[in-house]
Amino acid sequence: MKRLILEETSIHSDALKFISGNHQETVQEVIQAIKSNKIVVVGMKQNPVVKKARKILDENKMSYEYLEYGSYLSQWKRRLAIKLWSGWPTYPQVFINGQLIGGCDDLVKYLAANKI
Repeated sequence: MKRLILEETSIHSDALKFISGNHQETVQEVIQAIKSNKIVVVGMKQNPVVKKARKILDENKMSYEYLEYGSYLSQWKRRLAIKLWSGWPTYPQVFINGQLIGGCDDLVKYLAANKI
């Protein structure tokens, strides 16, 4: 099932230019990390759920790339660009083998069901 997004034909050309360039360097950084690493965690400072996900990976001695984008009051526009790109509404965003697993609870379920 595809998630609904506004069709390009319904977006004014000026708005489309803004959308297509909005923090694309951040999105590209995440894409490159996903291509280069088996496990990627995208998060933010001060978020206890991000810390929990990283702790789970550390306790399981699983290496991962961690990308951190600000805290609750900083870099929110960069984090928003990532959310819009991935479709996942919260942090952390955990990617395994190039696939978005979800957040911390989803990581726990994934690890219980899969041996990686």
